[in-house]
Amino acid sequence: MALRYENLEPDVRTCMLQEFEADVAQGTAYISPRLNAEGVKAWPGLVRDAIREHDDAWLADALRAAVFMNAQEQRRTPSGGVTTAKVPANAPEMLAEGEFNRLYARGLCENVLACGGSEVEVCRGKEVGNPRPESQAMIGRLIPAQELLDDLRSSQGVEPALGLPPGPNSGITVRRA
Repeated sequence: MALRYENLEPDVRTCMLQEFEADVAQGTAYISPRLNAEGVKAWPGLVRDAIREHDDAWLADALRAAVFMNAQEQRRTPSGGVTTAKVPANAPEMLAEGEFNRLYARGLCENVLACGGSEVEVCRGKEVGNPRPESQAMIGRLIPAQELLDDLRSSQGVEPALGLPPGPNSGITVRRA
């Protein structure tokens, strides 16, 4: 199920696409190690299509339908070794939701700033069965749009300093304040 993006409007999609294209041009677009070789090649086009006309659920379905995810991955063990593990069945959803949400937040922040605004509000984009207390505590919080935009631009593939979005499957996103 896709997140509910309250402000996923054409002008925000345009800003999302500009943010993604800047990442591609700079070589900083996130490429998940869970994508197989074909997935790595297809990823930029799929993201562009999702931004232009679809959402994170469509992106996840596209990843799954074309079998663009690896079946297994290497993981570190507590003792410092490496083991092989099965990639989780929900990996396409986690990747699609996480990256689409990050690009949506960046695009919304860029749009808010261009329209003279200065803040975005943290909100729940989908109901989750067992919400994390740290996610619940963020709902309703106002965040400076420029600060969030800078944080998300500089934290590709890692947890953003502001903790937003707060990790996969959190159901947390942003909207206009």
